[in-house]
Amino acid sequence: MKLTGNTIFITGGTSGIGRALAESLHNLGNQVIISGRRKGHLDKVTAANPGMASRELNVEDPASIASVAASLIAEYPKLNVVINNAGIMKADNAAAAMDDAQMVSIMSTNVMGPIRITSALIDHLKTQEAATVMYVTSGLAFVPLAMTSVYCATKAAIHSYAMSQRYLLKGTSVRVLEIAPPWVQTELMGPQQASEPRAMPLKDFIDETIAELGTDADEVLVERVKMLRDNPGPNESAFVNQFNDMMSGH
Repeated sequence: MKLTGNTIFITGGTSGIGRALAESLHNLGNQVIISGRRKGHLDKVTAANPGMASRELNVEDPASIASVAASLIAEYPKLNVVINNAGIMKADNAAAAMDDAQMVSIMSTNVMGPIRITSALIDHLKTQEAATVMYVTSGLAFVPLAMTSVYCATKAAIHSYAMSQRYLLKGTSVRVLEIAPPWVQTELMGPQQASEPRAMPLKDFIDETIAELGTDADEVLVERVKMLRDNPGPNESAFVNQFNDMMSGH
């Protein structure tokens, strides 16, 4: 995609991959609008990045999505890129009784949120000369981490949804991209993950991702995630088992 001169809306833009991606795209000469639930966090990011804008948004709330989408279209008629990045990742146990409230929250945020946001903006995006919808999924969409089973299932669901949407938008001005990160040094599962030596440094991930975004690739994959992306197939269970044994220290 074209890396400059866009008007970009990104969800979950106050921390981690979302903030780093927003700041990198902002510095490349794009109008970036970030969103998140907490105004204080939004204000902190926009203050550090003059010219960046923000919207308070609860991606679990359809009314909040509808309101924000309407205001974006009215205030930013050139909006042409939507990055569905907001997501939550929590440990669970698929071999025991599931915490229903946690499951519903993860599903609402990670699956229904991106679908609703894109649905609210898709007709507007079709009017743009060149538009892009992006979904931030995960390498765990292809090789699930058993201790976060619901999270992994949501990312697999969005991978599938993105492929269907890409097919249906063939011949339009709207491209559908998927960014599938590996394990990255963020605070997605707590502060300790930000310095986890086995995870990819956030800056390295963003630099490589931006370079890939500048190509014609539909799936934006850094080198470190390709082993996971390439795994699905008739013998995928063996790799999944090996991966989970390694992650759990077995």
